[in-house]
Amino acid sequence: QMAEPAGTNTTGSVVLLPVSEHLGFPLDQVNFVVCQLLGLTAAFWFRLHLRPSRFSPLARHAVATAFGVAILIFCFGWYSAHVLVLVTACYLIMVFADVNNVHKYSLVAAMGYLTACQVCRAYIFSYAVPSTDFSGPLMIVTQKITTLAFQLHDGKAAKCDQLTAEQKLVAITARPSLLEYLSYNLNFLSILVGPCSNYRDYLDFIEGGHIRRRLRPPASACNGHKRPRRGPEPDLEPGPGPEPSPLSAVCQKLLVCCGCVLFFLLVTRSLPIKANGDAAFVRQNSFLVRLTYAFFSIQAARPKFYFAWMLASEAIHNAAGYGFSGMDEKGKPRWDLIRNLDILGVETATSFKTFIDNWNIQTAVWLKAVCYDRAPHRLALTFILSALWHGVLPGYYFTFITAIPITMAARAIRKSLRHYFLRSRGLKLGYDVVTWASTQLAICYTVMPFLLLSVESTFIYYRSMYFHVHIISILVAVALKPQHKSSKASSSSSPSAMCP
Repeated sequence: QMAEPAGTNTTGSVVLLPVSEHLGFPLDQVNFVVCQLLGLTAAFWFRLHLRPSRFSPLARHAVATAFGVAILIFCFGWYSAHVLVLVTACYLIMVFADVNNVHKYSLVAAMGYLTACQVCRAYIFSYAVPSTDFSGPLMIVTQKITTLAFQLHDGKAAKCDQLTAEQKLVAITARPSLLEYLSYNLNFLSILVGPCSNYRDYLDFIEGGHIRRRLRPPASACNGHKRPRRGPEPDLEPGPGPEPSPLSAVCQKLLVCCGCVLFFLLVTRSLPIKANGDAAFVRQNSFLVRLTYAFFSIQAARPKFYFAWMLASEAIHNAAGYGFSGMDEKGKPRWDLIRNLDILGVETATSFKTFIDNWNIQTAVWLKAVCYDRAPHRLALTFILSALWHGVLPGYYFTFITAIPITMAARAIRKSLRHYFLRSRGLKLGYDVVTWASTQLAICYTVMPFLLLSVESTFIYYRSMYFHVHIISILVAVALKPQHKSSKASSSSSPSAMCP
């Protein structure tokens, strides 16, 4: 938490220690914010001065990688070696492994190394080793390593009829060079908090076709053929006019970041999450007070995630010219290709699916690509993979296991009951209000262990809530199961609904 006292509990640089002591924030978090602000400045420079028209892709790859490694070392010191070792090892797997199994080997190696580091840090050293939590960059490169490995397998080994339309679109047919691989995994835009993006999109951005390609009208030559993996495509006419500027989008996202910081300073610190798992707090307050406090403390905890994702995942990428997805119906540029968060969608979600679809969006895309679309028992395995990726502390597993019956119940209710409330605006409005409140309370109940982390605190909280969401979800899922499972469409509904 940002409210912890300042200190030197980091293996990263101590240059900013006076700033940390003056502000009263931990040094590792001061280092993180400063590196993100430097990354934002570097992103503008990267777009304005290191343009593809003036510098080769080789130079752009090299600069993006060098800046990323420098940020990594500044924040984590010698712990950055874990990230570099994982990326190097998985590149060797990509080069030498059989293409039919490269995705499996890469997934096992990346997830295995990530889990081993998390186990050592949490249980062997009990967080006694002074360090910033270096698992964040490890988690991001794990997503990228496995995403690229699956896309290579799809492009070189999988049969066309085995792939979905999305998999065909992002598949690649050639192994990346070492520099391309390092740049994709270690670039300064995403090294700290991501997000993971498709390798082909990143390559287009580096080579200069990222915006130009999306300004062109669809070519009649597509007709089901894959677009080339790279290249300037000289046979196509360039897009009309100059490339759109991301300045307006960046400014809007920076304003949101400022609002999140202000909200944190004024509200979040006054509603500590840990109180929900405190036995004394539970004894002293009634159920309604506990429920109300849990709801508002969870709401207050969200802005710190909004800040990190809005600044790193969107503003920095957009400032570098990455993230353009085309023009909207009003002719204005959209910079949401690698959007990781929709705050309005999260806060107004009227279903578990809608909330999940708008929260940590690129992680949901990754889970869908490497697990949900390919695995048997895909709902359970996707939630388990998500828990394992987040870490080894018990709270993560309580959260994602709890999400399984809630997701099943939410599906059942929507399929069995929703159509009765679509007959008039009044009924629909009432349905939306009830489902919004139910969704927000269910999310609060589900996510609480994720923030409390320990078994003891989690059980104190769930006992204080009388396990009511667990009980209701299981009863609803069982009661509505006959109606719910009758249609094949149910099993093939949007996979993003099940990606945590």
